Amino acid sequence: MSELISTVTAAFQSTYGRPADFVVRAPGRVNLLGEHVDYNDGFVLPIAIDRAAYLAVGSAEGVEAQIRAHDIQEAVTFRTTALEIKADAQGRSLKSWARYAAGVAWSLSESGLPVHGLKAVLTSDVPRGAGLSSSAAVEVAYATAWRQLGGWSLPAMELARACQRAENQYVGVNSGIMDQFASACGRAGHALLLDCRSLTWEELPLPSGLAVVVADTMVRRELGGSEYNVRRAQCEEAVYSLGTVLPGIQSLRDVALDDFNAHAGRLSEVVGKRARHVVEEIDRTQRAVTLLRSGDAVGFGQLMNDCHASLRDLYEVSCPELDLMVSEAQALPGCYGARLTGAGFGGCTVNLVAGSQAEDFTRELTTRYERVAGKRPDIYVCQAAAGAAVI
Repeated sequence: MSELISTVTAAFQSTYGRPADFVVRAPGRVNLLGEHVDYNDGFVLPIAIDRAAYLAVGSAEGVEAQIRAHDIQEAVTFRTTALEIKADAQGRSLKSWARYAAGVAWSLSESGLPVHGLKAVLTSDVPRGAGLSSSAAVEVAYATAWRQLGGWSLPAMELARACQRAENQYVGVNSGIMDQFASACGRAGHALLLDCRSLTWEELPLPSGLAVVVADTMVRRELGGSEYNVRRAQCEEAVYSLGTVLPGIQSLRDVALDDFNAHAGRLSEVVGKRARHVVEEIDRTQRAVTLLRSGDAVGFGQLMNDCHASLRDLYEVSCPELDLMVSEAQALPGCYGARLTGAGFGGCTVNLVAGSQAEDFTRELTTRYERVAGKRPDIYVCQAAAGAAVI
C-alpha cells in the first residue's frame, strides 16, 4: 500500500506541480458465496480485498476535472457541467477508461450533489479483467473524492448505488450492486452478507488464520454476455411456471427448497437445473451465516465446494480450465474450499486456505495448473479489507 501511495502522490506532484490534498483508497472485491443469485433477489457474500485503486486528488477552481491514469499514461480533461455529451473539454468522445470517472460525476450531479472541478491521478493494483471489480474500485474512489471535496455526506450504500447507476446508465454495463457495495462498505476481517432485494447487509467475521487466494485461469470470458442473458431468461421462466402453484412469488428468492423439490417436475430439464442451482445457492449462503459466526472454516469451505459443483453441473457456467484450477486446489493441503467466482466461462477461482500454508499452496497450484493447462496463472493472496476511505 505505502509503495502505491508514494507512486501516486509523486505522479500527482509531477503532473500538476503541486502536492495532492489527499489520497483515496477504494478496494476491489471477491465473492465468497452466492453466485448468479443477485438477479434473483438472493444473498451474496463478498469481501473487499487488500488490492485497491488509489486516487491522489487536489481541488481545482472552476468546472474542469483533469484526470490522469498513471498505469496507462493517459490523461483527459472534461467539464463537470457538460457530462451528458460524454466528451472531453475539446469535444472528443471520452475514452472508455475516463467514462467511469465522468459517469460518477454525472450520477452524483443527477442526485443533486455538487461536483467540483478537480485534479487527480489514479493507480491501482486490482488486476483488470480478472473479475476482482477493478472498475467498481475506480468508481468508488472518484465518488469518495468528490464527497471529500464537496463536504457533503452520503452513506456508503448510497455512494455505491450512485456508482452502480454510473456504470449502468453512463458506461453502459448492466452490473448489479455487489461490486460497488463491497468496495464502499467493506470491513477488515469480515465478509458482507448482502440481501440483494432489500439492500440490507450484515458483517460476518471470517475465521481467524485464513487467507483468501484468488487464482486467475488466464482464460477470458467469450460466451459470458450472451449466456448470462440466457440464464436470466431461464430463471424468469422458472418463476413464471412455478407461480401457477406458488402464487405470489416474484423471483426464485421466494421459493423455499422444499417447495422447489415438490414442484420441480413442472419445469423443463434445463430450466429445472438452472432454477435448482439458484434455490440451493441461496440456501447455501444463508446456511453459511451460522458457520461463519461459529468460526467453522471446514463447513464453510464445503459450501464453496458444493457451489462450484452446482455452477459446473446445474448452471453450466464453468469451463475446463476453471474445473482444473478448482480440482487441483481442492487436493492441496490447507485448502478448505475452492470454486469459480464471477460470471464463469473463464476468469478466476476463489480459494479459502489456511494462512500458514498459503505460500506453499500458491506455489504448488501455479505449478500444477501450468503443467496441465499450459498457461501460467496469476495468483493473489488476499485478506478481507476495509472499504473506501480517504487515507
